Amino acid sequence: MNQIIAHLDSETKVLESPHAHKDELRLWLRLFTCTTLIETEVRRRLAEKFKTTLPRFDLFAQLERAPSGMTLGDLSKRMMVSNGNVTNLVERLVESGHLERFALPTDRRVQIVKLSQKGRNNFSRMAKAHEEWIAELFSGLSPDDIKDLTRTLGKLKGSIQASVSPGDEK
Repeated sequence: MNQIIAHLDSETKVLESPHAHKDELRLWLRLFTCTTLIETEVRRRLAEKFKTTLPRFDLFAQLERAPSGMTLGDLSKRMMVSNGNVTNLVERLVESGHLERFALPTDRRVQIVKLSQKGRNNFSRMAKAHEEWIAELFSGLSPDDIKDLTRTLGKLKGSIQASVSPGDEK
């Protein structure tokens, strides 16, 4: 909670002296604050209702989109975390029966992981709840607001991608 307050305070301080900061900085802080608020609430609800973490949910979501499985390296890239983080998380989920792990038939050094039936069932319940939570958090927006924000944030994403040098991308 203190982390949220710190971010809100940063945004509030900038808003208190708007002429001292560019519009882009104010927009960045607003986006960051919204993201932090949503992420914090989703983390809280995942822990409370499912006794799980956001990284575990994210890993399940990636594997749900790849029914035949993924390499640990591909998971790491898609989740934008280190290989070590993915490896530790995968180890725990294999032990708990949520994931299956096997070697790639053409290269036994490459490990593939995929959701087990238990993992698919668990993720299905979490994904349904997650979708409801997001709808609740966004309930103050009209359908047109959502369309406009989605379009505008798509333009922002394109602007950011165009500004990042190919060597700078992670």
